[in-house]
Amino acid sequence: MGLDEAGRGAVIGPLVICGLVIDEEKEVELKKIGVRDSKELTPKRREELAQEIEKIAENIIILHVSACNIDSMRKNGINLNQIEAMKMAEAINMILPEKVIIDTPSYNSDKFRSFLNSKLIEEAKKAKFIFENYADKKYPVVSAASIIAKVERDKKIEELKKKFNFDFGVGYSHDARTIEFLEKLARENNGKMPKNIRASWETVREIMKKYEQRGLRGFLDKFKKL
Repeated sequence: MGLDEAGRGAVIGPLVICGLVIDEEKEVELKKIGVRDSKELTPKRREELAQEIEKIAENIIILHVSACNIDSMRKNGINLNQIEAMKMAEAINMILPEKVIIDTPSYNSDKFRSFLNSKLIEEAKKAKFIFENYADKKYPVVSAASIIAKVERDKKIEELKKKFNFDFGVGYSHDARTIEFLEKLARENNGKMPKNIRASWETVREIMKKYEQRGLRGFLDKFKKL
């Protein structure tokens, strides 16, 4: 089983975890079709590869963590690494693979491994585990998981764009269109955000605070005129 995620640092939409299972002998088939880190592929190529990967994989588990659930867990002291580890452990517990390769966060990898292990059932702990930063660049089964996760998240993002009737780009704070969209939402709702936005992110909190203050000033101005 290879495990990877998409949307970890996004301010809009879900975190998507994919656990992808193959017979180890079939890993060569993933290489043949050109599987590699999803970030190195165009959206069109990812979608094409996802269809080919589904034919090779024995099992694919896709887990979503919504923006509002991420906010709720962070409010209760569960950080993003722990959220990711919990969902990956959930996927492992479902399948009980013989070998697990995990693309770990680039920091606190030891804590990540320890926390994930604490969420595994005893049978799952019998597997051989490989925890590595950038495993999606080295292991085809993890690259395949990263592609499936990314394609799934992209679908959810496109659904949100249609729902809000606004092209907000990739949904990350470095995207100017994403920030424009967040400003629009906050401006129209006196600083409040819908459940699809990660309100616990610092970027979002700053925007919310700015428009909450504007809304309060407007209310006070109206009150003074009465």
